[in-house]
Amino acid sequence: MDLLVSLADGHWQACFGPTCWPCAIGSGGLRHDKSEGDGATPTGCWPVRRILYRADRLALPPTALSHDPLGRDDGWCDDPKDPHYNTQVTRPYAGHHERLWRRGGIYDCIVVLGYNDDPPVPGAGSAIFLHLARPGYPATEGCVALARDHLMTFVRGAVRTSRVCIAAP
Repeated sequence: MDLLVSLADGHWQACFGPTCWPCAIGSGGLRHDKSEGDGATPTGCWPVRRILYRADRLALPPTALSHDPLGRDDGWCDDPKDPHYNTQVTRPYAGHHERLWRRGGIYDCIVVLGYNDDPPVPGAGSAIFLHLARPGYPATEGCVALARDHLMTFVRGAVRTSRVCIAAP
């Protein structure tokens, strides 16, 4: 079953089967032609690749999805000029990257989506995840974000063929 992200009555929602929850999307809105740094969430259906999570903060529910605990030295390369663009890297890392081990909690559970990864096209966008939302669902940098309970429900119910489908209004 897929997670369907769409606009309903002026608010973003993510529906998993008959259940819908509020969600956040990127500050740049939706784009079919996403580029690095635009803050946009790419439209389309993206396969779920795996889950990365903070085992010190979160007990991952039983899931059919591949999963690995995060370490303090995990990062994600977002440098279009780097040969490891849009892949997980080990910190310290010379190329521009973001930390996956964060204080704020939004990356306590990261569902890695198969956007621009087979193979990555430099500059077409990186680090598109489904992750935890901040209170009030403020915009993300391009990801989709859900409340913790809702994300855990998705993780529990998703299967290896599940996708995150982001529909343009």
